[in-house]
Amino acid sequence: MVYTNPVAADLASGEFYDRAGEGYLSSDKLESDYADVRFDRELRLFRKYCRCGSVLDVGCSSGAFLYQLNKRFPGDYQILGTDASSPPLEHAAKMGVPVVKDNFLTHDFGQTFDAITFWAMMEHLFEPEQFLKKAAVLLKPGGLCFILVPNMRSLAVRLLGSKYRYIYSEHLNYFTPGTLARFVGQELEVVTMHSMHFNPLVIWQDARHGAHEVSREQRHELLKRTTAYKKSRWLAPAKFGYRAAEKVLGTFLMADNLVVVAGKLK
Repeated sequence: MVYTNPVAADLASGEFYDRAGEGYLSSDKLESDYADVRFDRELRLFRKYCRCGSVLDVGCSSGAFLYQLNKRFPGDYQILGTDASSPPLEHAAKMGVPVVKDNFLTHDFGQTFDAITFWAMMEHLFEPEQFLKKAAVLLKPGGLCFILVPNMRSLAVRLLGSKYRYIYSEHLNYFTPGTLARFVGQELEVVTMHSMHFNPLVIWQDARHGAHEVSREQRHELLKRTTAYKKSRWLAPAKFGYRAAEKVLGTFLMADNLVVVAGKLK
């Protein structure tokens, strides 16, 4: 297991994200997050394994995943989001997403859930095991947990190593397929593991510019650009090749992210 040591106090406590919350509300980030193409893969996977019920999104940020879930499947889910950062939660609430601003580990939700999601969340946590244990307690019998993290065995990491922009200070844990399966297996039973997302622009840019920390603004600008590419009809032939490459990488668990679906142990 690869992890950061030592960890800055504000990252360990989560205070960093509350203080930096306004940075997640740039026009580029919000426009991209709320675009219909943004969570296509996550929504397809989620819908395959959870057709209805109560859903808690931990680390929901501005609420875009839950918003899209309700938009695409109205009436099928009862949604709730939680996060450590106040400004994104306020935006989520404005968009009609119910939210809780509190410490996930100590908050009494007063209910259990059919599904709990951690989209790009576990890599940020100082105590990921405690979050996993709390999720296991909050799941109904037969409930499912969805966890997506960057992949330390991805093609991008193999090519770029420490030049890869997602090896940086805010990421405290770095999972491989093996370590993610063992981590999740402590509390839940792995149902399936996939590898998804592939961004050749990131590989190209990071290979050219070398090891340096990419600013949040630069990340959001790239997210906006790649979202526009996904929406463009003119790039249909390129999209076919892109999807084929992503499928091949996914087959070998070498795409940019790992996602595991896990069920509550009986």
